[in-house]
Amino acid sequence: MAEGAPKSGMPYFSPATRPEELMALAWYLEEGSQKFYSEVAQMVEDREGKDLFQGLAAEEERHKASLLQLYREFSGVTSDQGFPGSVISSGRKGDVMEGGMSVRDVLKWAKGKKLIDILELSLSLETHSYDLCLKMGRQVKDQRSGEVFQVLAKETKEHLKRLSSFLEKRV
Repeated sequence: MAEGAPKSGMPYFSPATRPEELMALAWYLEEGSQKFYSEVAQMVEDREGKDLFQGLAAEEERHKASLLQLYREFSGVTSDQGFPGSVISSGRKGDVMEGGMSVRDVLKWAKGKKLIDILELSLSLETHSYDLCLKMGRQVKDQRSGEVFQVLAKETKEHLKRLSSFLEKRV
């Protein structure tokens, strides 16, 4: 029987084209990743590992806030008006994360895994997220939206550096 990490990169949303749709798509992915990192932080016993994943979860939460603020500025609304569900519906709210993976499936896989395995998967997810942020930044026509996705890409690159550095110390 083959064993390995859940597959990433599977398509989840129909192609988003409008800036609002891209913002909503990114928000859903950030929400799922925040949930994943929060749950993993509770699973791992290593204190430094807990701190790492708690920090990543907090950063994903900040990314969501940035995307909501961008949506408000772009759309001209003063409240969230059901964002992101009012823009793109998700049949699995909170269960999709960076990499297009099911949070539920990834958490199920992570139970009982070694910290190094979870770190390797997290690196894969963040790499996919980085690529997606760059693509979204190029796809939007609005300069401000493009800048926000560039900032998210830069922050995701920092996630990659933190995860890589932590993994290198452990190997």
